[in-house]
Amino acid sequence: MSSARLVLADGSVFEGRAVGASGSVDGEVVFNTSMTGYQEMLTDPSYAGQLLTLTYPMIGNYGVDAAVEESGQIQPRGLIVREVAPVSSHPRSTSDLATFLAERDVVAIDGVDTRAITRRIRRHGVMLGTITTEPADEALERVRALPGYDSIDWASQVSTGEQYGWEPFAEKNELRPSMEPKANKAVVKPRDAASQRRVVLIDGGVKRNIMRSLVARNCEVTVLPIDANAEEVLALRPDGILWSPGPGDPQVQNFQVEETRKLIGSVPLFGICLGHQVIARALGAGTFKLPFGHRGGNHPVRDERTGTVTITAQNHGYAVDPDGLADSAEVSHVNLNDGTVEGLRMRSEPVMTIQYHSEASPGPLDSMGMFDRFVELMDAEGGRG
Repeated sequence: MSSARLVLADGSVFEGRAVGASGSVDGEVVFNTSMTGYQEMLTDPSYAGQLLTLTYPMIGNYGVDAAVEESGQIQPRGLIVREVAPVSSHPRSTSDLATFLAERDVVAIDGVDTRAITRRIRRHGVMLGTITTEPADEALERVRALPGYDSIDWASQVSTGEQYGWEPFAEKNELRPSMEPKANKAVVKPRDAASQRRVVLIDGGVKRNIMRSLVARNCEVTVLPIDANAEEVLALRPDGILWSPGPGDPQVQNFQVEETRKLIGSVPLFGICLGHQVIARALGAGTFKLPFGHRGGNHPVRDERTGTVTITAQNHGYAVDPDGLADSAEVSHVNLNDGTVEGLRMRSEPVMTIQYHSEASPGPLDSMGMFDRFVELMDAEGGRG
């Protein structure tokens, strides 16, 4: 392996080894504390424009498996790890991580102190950086001239370019219909067009397991680009609308905030992560950037309606400020680590949102029941199910 370095915008330099593709990549440096799920994270659109640091010290020991990928391409700009496992072993593994990174043209670095990197980000906040082989002083000058991460509409860059139906795509390309545990796995029944619930999904960076989870609940899923307007959404006569997760600052989604406001009250509306933030803005709330985000599989969230606490998977750098939230809405879920808003619901309209990832991938599956709540909303509002 050749030498490489991670250079942060504050002047910090971490020397390591180049892994995967050659070259330099720039992005916002973030960290995720999950112990497993590196392939799911590498294909998660919410990491667009970022350099992903994994805090678990050895990455790659169970290889790679196409069935777990959450999109059709690598999403973060680069990968930062303490050690890439030299040997991988798993019954479904088809390759080792180093080969996978090279084949997918991913620039990565290992041999760096990821604990020190994480502590610096926690202390000073996320910042721009680069993985590079060029001299540190030249790299630092380039990093400091980069546009701010918040100024770019990343969600539009990862959204689909055209409408598509998920189920035919899934039957052709998916190896597994669901990621749910066997003890709680929904049975996918034979398709009955008269009983299916029609869900329109607005794609701001959707993960495949959201579609899998809906299909497992007898939903027909049609995916629309993020720039779809309310008229186009409603023309499909949905029983429910799901606003997907995605990357970037929700403050740049002004068009979709206005279009989402038009959708409220039409049919049940469910927002996840970025979708939660867009709906929150449509309901009068604000958003703000977290110092270092919530990224990992161990975040406790309390349901304010039931008092139940679940451990959730999260991947976001922004949060909802409830100040200004319309009287018709209320906070439904709260993060027990820092008190931030983890969900909203409307008092008289079928609208629900969550900041965390009910589809996980990777992470705990405690919150899969949120899809059941969405289905119940659709059925209560006269869906065909």
